[in-house]
Amino acid sequence: MALKKNTLAISFLMMALCGVSMAAVYNAGDSAGWTSMGQVDYKEWAANKNFHVGDTLVFNYNNQFHNVKQVTQQGFESCNATSPIATYTNGSDAVMLEKHGHFYFICGYPGHCQAGQKIDISVVPATSNLSPARPPTQSSLSGASSLSLSVPSILLSWAFGALIAFFLSGSPY
Repeated sequence: MALKKNTLAISFLMMALCGVSMAAVYNAGDSAGWTSMGQVDYKEWAANKNFHVGDTLVFNYNNQFHNVKQVTQQGFESCNATSPIATYTNGSDAVMLEKHGHFYFICGYPGHCQAGQKIDISVVPATSNLSPARPPTQSSLSGASSLSLSVPSILLSWAFGALIAFFLSGSPY
């Protein structure tokens, strides 16, 4: 009996950990990356994603020609990078989305933001990840490098945990 209780406790712990560790990683612009060449409509790209607290946004770019500046809404709307909240220049920068709300990013090189190299990321609280996901569009289906976890992933984690609990419980069936 003690073995069953321990097995059940471990199984529930595993299921809880699976639920906590399901943050998504998004590559800004998918395979095109962070660019001003007009290949990516970043407004459309972001609109087709469900960003949650704990997700990571990765900017991949040539740092000889681009950078990433996190700015205020006013800086975003006016393409003003003179007083950034944060500046990223490595060429492969990962930004953890640590709270809900809007995160605004622009390229600080002259003319790039005006050419469309800017992105508004709307982050919802982590508890909202049980809401229905937006239906996929053609552009989101083509972005295979983005990972977004939704309700089926969470249910699959719980089902997997329940299956492990069943097998570890010693039941003959």
